[in-house]
Amino acid sequence: MIAVYADSESLGRAAAQLFASKAQGAVEAGRFFSVALAGGGTPTRTYELLATRPLRDEIPWERVHVFWGDERCVPVDDPRSNVRMARDALLEHVPIPEVNIHPPSCVGAPARGASRYEAELRDFFASMAPRFDLVLLGLGEDGHTASLFPHAHALDETERWVAEVYMAEQDLFRVTFTASLINRAALVAFLVSGQAKAETLREVLEGPRQPRRWPAQLIAPVEGELYWLVDQAAASRLSRGHMDTEGRAGT
Repeated sequence: MIAVYADSESLGRAAAQLFASKAQGAVEAGRFFSVALAGGGTPTRTYELLATRPLRDEIPWERVHVFWGDERCVPVDDPRSNVRMARDALLEHVPIPEVNIHPPSCVGAPARGASRYEAELRDFFASMAPRFDLVLLGLGEDGHTASLFPHAHALDETERWVAEVYMAEQDLFRVTFTASLINRAALVAFLVSGQAKAETLREVLEGPRQPRRWPAQLIAPVEGELYWLVDQAAASRLSRGHMDTEGRAGT
């Protein structure tokens, strides 16, 4: 499903409402709600809205378990940290138990950090299928999502759930969920905003399948749903046939 919104604010509200709805549904079904958060700038507004009434009071936070789809191997107080961003925008402002927050850590030993995070995930899902209720993702201008970058070795992983990735141009390691784990989710939602992402979005959705060039093309939930929540600026290069007059279309 592709849903196009007027601007980034409308996109953020739709994503926040989706989070709340899925959390409520999971708890009403007698389960906890497992979510993997995205980093980057686009989801920040979503997190701020989740931390604000009325949504803040509508979510059963004691039954929410939070993970991250990727993280930079930097100290937790580093402004580049996805964990720090989510804590500042959301987690410090809602009554979620600290034990329900599952941040990755890879400073100093990225491969070991990836292995530790995978072990935590396998322990968390030990009695059930490794199936997140919701995975939030962004889209980079180079076609990456999470920390699955073009031509990275992590793109080839089929057994591991978490892998380390080295970005030479940044001299920085990251840890990331692999496509294998993401594609087991019940729902994966991409949040894409801005004119700078328009050509990339067109390539990913309408161009030839080249997942090593456009890693976001690897994301195709096996038994789940895939949503693209995008604003009009990001959608500006999509073919008109992709969307109806309501700004919504099926993929």
